[in-house]
Amino acid sequence: MEYPWKHQRRFNAYAQYFEKMMGERVQKVTIDAGFTCPNRDGKLARGGCTYCNNDSFNPSYNTPAKTVELQIEEGIEFHANRYRRANKFLAYFQAYSNTYTSLENLKRIYAPALEKDEIVGLVIGTRPDCIDDDKLRFFADVAKTHYVILEYGIESVYNKTLKRVNRQHTFEQSIEAIEKTVAAGIKVGGHLIFGLPGESREEMMAEVEIVSKLPLNNIKFHQLQIIVDTAMQKEYLKYPERYQLFGFEEYIEFMVNFIEKLNPNFVVERFAGEVPPRLLVSPSWGNIRNDQILQRIEKELELRDSWQGKFYK
Repeated sequence: MEYPWKHQRRFNAYAQYFEKMMGERVQKVTIDAGFTCPNRDGKLARGGCTYCNNDSFNPSYNTPAKTVELQIEEGIEFHANRYRRANKFLAYFQAYSNTYTSLENLKRIYAPALEKDEIVGLVIGTRPDCIDDDKLRFFADVAKTHYVILEYGIESVYNKTLKRVNRQHTFEQSIEAIEKTVAAGIKVGGHLIFGLPGESREEMMAEVEIVSKLPLNNIKFHQLQIIVDTAMQKEYLKYPERYQLFGFEEYIEFMVNFIEKLNPNFVVERFAGEVPPRLLVSPSWGNIRNDQILQRIEKELELRDSWQGKFYK
């Protein structure tokens, strides 16, 4: 069968998406440019999202003590040794909210990446309340010569949940930021977390119809993981009954059911998050890595003779 995304995998896979666009493998170089967030520095709140500890996903070579230039150089060297076929790279500004400063500072921070020949694009993780028209015009200009995507932390479509985890923005703000970004001619990615406290499995599954209506290019999924040194860890250890964390097999079943209903135009970048064992409190899935999760999901799709968007309406 030929799927709508014109390759043989049963979901619209990120790796194949870029190989088709760029003609070869493209690898991300993660950068910590020293940003913060408005719910962390006191503008909206203190403490940040209750689940957040950026050390849980930052590579070892990332630290704002290093210049952006040095992080790019070390990242390219790391990936060139690990992935021999990687010649093109995306500068991934990941830690915290990477548009949360003045436009002048943004231009200065992103300049070293844009001046590097090996860097063919920018991936910018941020919040929907940290963007404005001037910044969108800047990114639209960059998008004339580079691949540019703004990744917004949607996390949940339910405002009760966003309030519960101290996101300090609403789902309506996510919709507005996504639509304005697309209108400016810039690609948009979205993040969702499954298992946040107060949400039933039925509510999580219902998100697929809501999210599928958004004009997203990419989407990332994460299972809730309780990380050390977070507000959520303290609550979880005191009130574990408030949480319904996914077991491994349960998550595979949920994820396959979800993507069967997902907009087939969305490029799926990630099905699950992965945290260093030293930082993970719960749930424990043993030594299962992301590539094994991916293999299980693809195997289940094959067993069902199913694919992303099979039941999309």
